[in-house]
Amino acid sequence: MKSNPSTLQKKLLPRHISFMAMGGVIGTGIFKGSAETVGLAGPGVIFSYAFAGLLLLVVMGAIAEMATVYPGRNMKDFIREAFGERISFILGWLYCFMWLAVCVIEVIAAGSFLQFWLPDVPLWILSLASAGFILAVNMMSVAGYGEFEFWLAGIKIAMIVVFIGLGAAMLFGLIPGAQTPFPHNYIDYGGFFPNGWTAIFSALLVVMFSYGGSELIGLTLSEAQDAEKVLPRVVKSFILRVVLFYTLPILIICGLVPWNSLGEETSPFVQVLTSAGLQGAAHLMNFILITAVLSAANSGIYGATRMLYSMATGGEAPAALAKISSKGVPVNSLKLSGTVLILGSLLAYLNQAGLFRLLMAVPGFVVLLVWITICLSQLKLRKNYPVEPSFKVWGYPYITTITVCALSVVALLFLFDTQNRISIGVCLGVLVLLTVWSMVRFRPAGGR
Repeated sequence: MKSNPSTLQKKLLPRHISFMAMGGVIGTGIFKGSAETVGLAGPGVIFSYAFAGLLLLVVMGAIAEMATVYPGRNMKDFIREAFGERISFILGWLYCFMWLAVCVIEVIAAGSFLQFWLPDVPLWILSLASAGFILAVNMMSVAGYGEFEFWLAGIKIAMIVVFIGLGAAMLFGLIPGAQTPFPHNYIDYGGFFPNGWTAIFSALLVVMFSYGGSELIGLTLSEAQDAEKVLPRVVKSFILRVVLFYTLPILIICGLVPWNSLGEETSPFVQVLTSAGLQGAAHLMNFILITAVLSAANSGIYGATRMLYSMATGGEAPAALAKISSKGVPVNSLKLSGTVLILGSLLAYLNQAGLFRLLMAVPGFVVLLVWITICLSQLKLRKNYPVEPSFKVWGYPYITTITVCALSVVALLFLFDTQNRISIGVCLGVLVLLTVWSMVRFRPAGGR
């Protein structure tokens, strides 16, 4: 049967959905940013990742539960069903703002990594080339896009699996001639919690940024085959993989290299591979880093365009953004996202360092707001579901309530973090503007 060109096409398979979300999660946060989290809490930072993973499990479970009750709808639709068009409007635009900020960061990072091999080419050219590549991929049919992102994210995942195997062999002395520091690096240099156990909460701010993007699964529902049936299974396997792919590499890194000798100027993975005597470790890692950031940007553009499309069909954005190409792509939403991406790359050319500082804290704060709202939506809707859900979040309402409280505490810590003062100010400014805009656009009586 021929697809309706005016609607999104249900061509995403379960493996596409899982790897697309993982593509947004597994990026520079693990390959490079793990040095920062280890520096904050030492080897004990794995508890930060595990705790954040438990919170993420509840959030994803809430999405899966609501998907079984409201088939054919996505994450934003759940929020609208629970709290109305005004909150849906604010969160939708805020979410687009977040993903576009992430994409600008990622394409500039891709350009900087490409300069490792092309040092004479200006950064702005390489960044624009990276942006053009991402936009070209997003012009593909959703089935082609899903397959491409599956393999792009698969490269990162394969690298982590190989690293875990190689690192474990080194750690336990299975590689002849390799040092066997186990378990000295865990108990020396201040122990497993060198900065105290409370440091794991300080690291949570960075960890939440790393896990941001997982909720992207909630936007794939409109293009997934039998989403309400496969999503619960995908969520369970996805959470396990994400937590393992963060905690196991960090355990190995801290076991092979003293936690206080990790430098933020290079990837901890490079340090470990170099210590193993692997020739060309820097080149291999540079390739992985480029793949990682391009995959994250690829997922980000998908998230922004699908959110814009969903808002346009719901009357929360200009109707023109709902236009679908013959390949099932929200073409005008993609053009808008692409314009912002290209302009962001050019602004970074003028003031790269300043833009990075401004944008880096945006994703973490917005993700916290989105996660909290998803949990609150599930809490509110559960009592009035039109049908019995085939999948339920465990321990309702206590587990969801505890998750909301924990995420709220992390959000407050984020607000009062002096390093993020400018970024949080920008986020709050955008939030106020969207709130005022929503009050003007959606009158209390229901008129616009």
